[in-house]
Amino acid sequence: MAQRGSRKRRKQRQGARAATDRTPVAQSAELGSDAGRNGGAGTGAAPERGMSRGYARSRAKDDAVSAQLEPLRPGERPRAVTAGAIVAAIAALANLVAMAVRYDPDASQKTIQSLLGAAILVVVAVGMWRARYWAVLGMQTLLAITIVLGSLALLTAVNLAAALLVGVIVAAAGTLFWFLVKAMARIQMPPRPGADR
Repeated sequence: MAQRGSRKRRKQRQGARAATDRTPVAQSAELGSDAGRNGGAGTGAAPERGMSRGYARSRAKDDAVSAQLEPLRPGERPRAVTAGAIVAAIAALANLVAMAVRYDPDASQKTIQSLLGAAILVVVAVGMWRARYWAVLGMQTLLAITIVLGSLALLTAVNLAAALLVGVIVAAAGTLFWFLVKAMARIQMPPRPGADR
């Protein structure tokens, strides 16, 4: 009986020593297996939570900006859209004048291109004057093309005057593009509930 009792005590002491002498690698392996049993909550959950928090913050910023925007009143036209309509009309007129001054009866292809460009600008100008979303989008497309082509032209400018002229055109197109973004958002907004239409 005494021998059995001493053997039992020895086994208990060895088990307690083994539990305290486990290496950190073994402990981390056990933790990993526990996480695997719990459905992997310890591995990919933290990055997913971080991403969802980021999306939530982005949505909150978008909602805050949308809340500050006022829908257009009946007959209202944002100033940037008015400026864009005037710019498009002037560009159409300048296109026609340039075609008339440099008219060459042998270059019918250039005449067709000039007339087509002027027609597109007139359609955009009329649409913007009526505060139509598609017209503002079309004007922004034309402005973006102007910015890209102007930036490329800056690389091949032959003198300072040409570089300054192209720089002014690119800066003006970029500024108008920037202001048209907010105007386009206001045009696209549905009327607020209870607003008079």
